[in-house]
Amino acid sequence: MRMLYSGYQAWNDMLAPARLGAEWALRLRDRMGPMADWAMPRRMFALMDVFQGAKLTHKRPGYGIHQVQSGNANVAVREEVVLDMPFGDLLHFAKDEVEAAQPKVLVVAPMSGHFSTLLRSTVATLLRDHDVYITDWKNARDVPLEAGRFGFDEYVDYVMTFLRELGAGSHLVSVCQPCVPALAAVALMSEDKDEATPRSMTLMGGPIDPNAAPTAVNDLANEKSIKWFEDNLISVVPFRFAGRGREVYPGFLQLSAFMSMNMDRHSAQHRELYQLLADGRTAEADKIKDFYGEYFAVLDLTKEFYLETVDMVFQRTLLAKGELMVRGRRVDPGAIHRTALLTVEGERDDICAVGQTSAAHALCSGLRPHLKRHHLQLGVGHYGVFSGSKWEKQIYPQVRNMILAMN
Repeated sequence: MRMLYSGYQAWNDMLAPARLGAEWALRLRDRMGPMADWAMPRRMFALMDVFQGAKLTHKRPGYGIHQVQSGNANVAVREEVVLDMPFGDLLHFAKDEVEAAQPKVLVVAPMSGHFSTLLRSTVATLLRDHDVYITDWKNARDVPLEAGRFGFDEYVDYVMTFLRELGAGSHLVSVCQPCVPALAAVALMSEDKDEATPRSMTLMGGPIDPNAAPTAVNDLANEKSIKWFEDNLISVVPFRFAGRGREVYPGFLQLSAFMSMNMDRHSAQHRELYQLLADGRTAEADKIKDFYGEYFAVLDLTKEFYLETVDMVFQRTLLAKGELMVRGRRVDPGAIHRTALLTVEGERDDICAVGQTSAAHALCSGLRPHLKRHHLQLGVGHYGVFSGSKWEKQIYPQVRNMILAMN
């Protein structure tokens, strides 16, 4: 298994000439004039388009957020790296023309096989009323061994470092897997009476207590031992990359696991993509292409972070049991007294089912009732919690109101 990554890369290299040929052929389409719109050429180009796009990439896509509606004006947005750290940057979406200061929000993005750009829609919506920062994680295969390890403790350290950079009066929004380390960071900062402890904490679709409502993800994590995960899923970054020699859980394996849960749906989507292209319905086809362009951009996780997350979060559920330790300190969510808590769950979430995230309310026993809120969104799955129309129209107002109330 240590050589699996090299085998995967060799397979990609073997397919590269065919993909390049398809890309060149697609460039000829614009030069064919009316002929390109005939039925047979359209079907051929549709096939090439689907083939050329069905590939994994390992570079972070752009966020593509250049302007937002803020107040009564369209405001330009530019990206600024506030802190450049080995495994992730603190990225700021700066707005220069905002009339009044807006609440600072740190979006804690998942490190689960995709880049932080997966939360593009989340960020774009939050930018309407907030000064937004995000944990912009780097691909482990691009991080040299000299940078050291990055495990669960380091993830918590990064969240606390970023919050301290934002300073007093900020807010935190965490999506999916990092809800556990984010809650741990806030608990430790609360216990230390750190002035940078956020005023509010929104946890969305995260595994605070996976045993509260187990899903297929939890079953996969529990059916094998940690030794099995290490022996069968950990590989070594090939020599050609900056992170050569680093042991990682490859992003292509994580993507394969996610796709296997809904393989029929993904196959149907690609068949639909072909048909839309063959029929000349490019606007509809572009929506599917954009989704998979993001979905197929994969990020490798360090061995230690992946194994520690499987072990501590999903197998032993240490946070829910009150046994989670970070840097030798026990994490006590009961120490949180001033940071308001909002949890958000999706009715149809098959990754973090209803009950897993709301378990945070019982753990945060030091919070008075008026500082706790829960929102169950009907009719959405996991991704609908942080993207799409129901996120914008029904979930986001809950998040905005919580931040406004605590600001």
